[in-house]
Amino acid sequence: MVASYPVPEGFTEIEVFGIGTTLLIEALLGFLLNGLTILSFYKIRDLRTPNNLLIISLAVADTGLCINALVAAFCSFLRYWPYGSEGCQIHGFQGFVAALSSISSCAAIAWDRYHQHCTRSKLHWSTAISVVMFLWGFSAFWSIMPLFGWGEYDYEPLRTCCTLDYSKADKNFISFLFPLAFFEYLIPLFIMMTAYQSIHQKMKKSGQVKFNTSLPIKSLVVCWGPYSLLCFYAIIQDATHLSPKLRMIPAVLAKISPAVNAYVYGLGNESFQGGIWQFLTGQKIEKTDSDNKTK
Repeated sequence: MVASYPVPEGFTEIEVFGIGTTLLIEALLGFLLNGLTILSFYKIRDLRTPNNLLIISLAVADTGLCINALVAAFCSFLRYWPYGSEGCQIHGFQGFVAALSSISSCAAIAWDRYHQHCTRSKLHWSTAISVVMFLWGFSAFWSIMPLFGWGEYDYEPLRTCCTLDYSKADKNFISFLFPLAFFEYLIPLFIMMTAYQSIHQKMKKSGQVKFNTSLPIKSLVVCWGPYSLLCFYAIIQDATHLSPKLRMIPAVLAKISPAVNAYVYGLGNESFQGGIWQFLTGQKIEKTDSDNKTK
């Protein structure tokens, strides 16, 4: 390990190396799993459906998070941020766009599955494309605001990656956080909870349980819940009083979401399982009745 730069304050050398290694594993695993999902969609004609476009939107967003994690891992091994203040702003913006688009895509998939299983209405290409464009545009809007002074990007406690600065918790941060959390976390979570609850009741009534309706919600809460709680905690208490190691846990958990999502929505999706198998082996699979039937 390079020894020319000091260990960030509040961490030991083994902790910095451990965080860097964890981020690297998360990034590489996410690249592999989401790459398989994207390539299978591109190569296998049967997978190119409007429903699966929403899953690809999620995979692309999660690939962006993997890029963000890879940069953070590299800088963790260096033990400092080498790209300056402008690089920090770009890194924070890129990670935020990917994160918000990932969460919004999960909600869009839940909305689509509700219509598949409960209303039996078919998703058309025009609607799917419009939904994807809207959620990426809306995520970009919230992500670009800190670059114009509403909210702020700054270094995370390890000082080898950048994100939304919650350390000041001033009026600027509070006025940005509440609408951001409402539109980009609470509303997507509400959509997912109501959609999957309706799907669960429908499947229970018919006696055909086709997939685990609680898994997508649990994965969102586990991966992004701690980060959200940390930001809200910063409003009522000075978050910098928490140890730097404790404040890094939500960031590390959030960056495992690409691999988790790839399993829940891609590898856990029966049509994608067959498509990935066909992509890897060339063996044709029989088409399933549902485009998004999961384990």
